This record gives sequence, structure tokens and C-alpha cells, in this order.
Amino acid sequence: MTVLIIGGSGLLGSELVRRAGSSDGPPAATYHSRPGDPARALWHHLDLRAPRRLEELLDTVAPAAVINATSGGADWAVTAEGAARLALAAAERGIRLVHVSSDAVFSGASRDPYDESCLPDPLTPYGAAKAAAETAVRVIAPDAAVARTSLIIGNGRSAHEELVHALADGTREGALFTDDVRCPVHVSDLAAALWEITRSDAAGVFHLAGPDAVSRHRLGELIARRDGLDPARLPSARRCDTGLPGGIDVRLDCRATQRRLETRLRGARAFLSGADRA
Repeated sequence: MTVLIIGGSGLLGSELVRRAGSSDGPPAATYHSRPGDPARALWHHLDLRAPRRLEELLDTVAPAAVINATSGGADWAVTAEGAARLALAAAERGIRLVHVSSDAVFSGASRDPYDESCLPDPLTPYGAAKAAAETAVRVIAPDAAVARTSLIIGNGRSAHEELVHALADGTREGALFTDDVRCPVHVSDLAAALWEITRSDAAGVFHLAGPDAVSRHRLGELIARRDGLDPARLPSARRCDTGLPGGIDVRLDCRATQRRLETRLRGARAFLSGADRA
């Protein structure tokens, strides 16, 4: 089965490329600025804002499935319109689509964790773009899978891990919020779950996050201990005192998704301990 990974040079995309099954052959993957390892994938330049290039790429690669692992940030043309354009092109060609979304689609106003049936109510431009992308994908391609995730942690390569090191080293100013709660997931677990979903015919919304709800500051402490840094050097603050937009306490309920998967999604306390480091 030929799979095309959109955003293959990013943190998640790189792990998807790395974990591609040998029985499937090397995947095709896209990049915007710089291609990844040429030994692991067939690389193609792509800008999701260019519809003709996207259609040409799908016709050239002729994938059975596409995983959209690109972020695009708050760039509406990439994150929202690009996802809709991809869904339309994939649907026209009968290509299976797995779209990676974010817990940023939720406001955090709910007192309960958000399960797969919850409707988006974003507070930020990024969350709004992701919510619009979800809606487009589900309307255009009803057989697609939409996978919402949370903070993605790797083995030192994620943005949060780099921030923790910079704060502990004193090379960057800032603080980690004690009231900003998420459900971090390890990139290897997330990639394995996405491959499992891609190889199935499962459709609808999936929640792929860890079972531990932790603040960004607590997560920073766990990362610091794993990496031999002094957690006491990590400055703390409360997000509610800053006026920054966005949900404060956003927890994904992943129990329904986890019952459908063989892949075990570990919590931050497990994958950041020395005994269970991926």
C-alpha cells in the first residue's frame, strides 16, 4: 500500500516516515523547506496553497492513503483551506485520508474531558483553522479519519522539550504555566496509532493523547528530570494572569479510541521515566 505523508519532514511526519512498515515499501512524503532522510522516503516538495501542484502530486504518487500530518500553524490558507483542498482531491481519486487535528479546537470551558463526540469551540486563530479543517474533511470525505491529539513530545526534538532546556540553561526568558493543562503524547505512540488507523477502514473522529493530564510546568519538570536538568531552574507562572488567548485546561478523553486500537498510548509520567523511554 503506497502512503503519502503530508508534512513528512516535521516532528510527527518524520516519525511516521521512520515507522513505515517495510512490507509497505518506502512511503512518499512531502516537505516545504527541507526534505528528510532520502533513504526512508521518496520526497516531494509541496505547498498546500498550490492546488495544481497538489493534484499533480496525487496523480504522480497515486497513493492508496494520505496522512496529513502538517501543522501549518495559524496560517488559514494552509491549515484550513489546504486541508479542505486535500480532502476534495483525495475524495475525487478514492484515496483514504487520515487528517491530524489538535486539542486546540476546544476552549477548555467544559468541566469534563472532551470525548470524540464533542464539537469544536476554539478560542485562537490556530484552533479555528484546525476546527474548519476538521469540518471540511468530515463533510467532503465522510470515510476519512480525523485524529485529534495534544502536546507531542519526542526524545528531545519537540518544541516543548527545547523550551525546557532553554529555560533551564537560562538562554531564553519566559515561564511554564502551572494552570495550562494538556494530555501529552509521545510521538512514537502517536505515529504507531496513526499507522494503525491508516491501515484500517475506520472513519470518524479519534482522540490520540496520553492518559495523564499535566500542566506545562509539571511536564517541564518531568522532562528536566529525564534529561538530568534541575527542575528548580524552570520559572513558573499562571496563564490566567497573562491574558493570552486559548484554552487553559483542555483534556482529551481517549477511552473510546483506545478500546479500538492495539497501540497503547502512554501517559507522560510513563514515557518520561527512565525505565520507559521510547
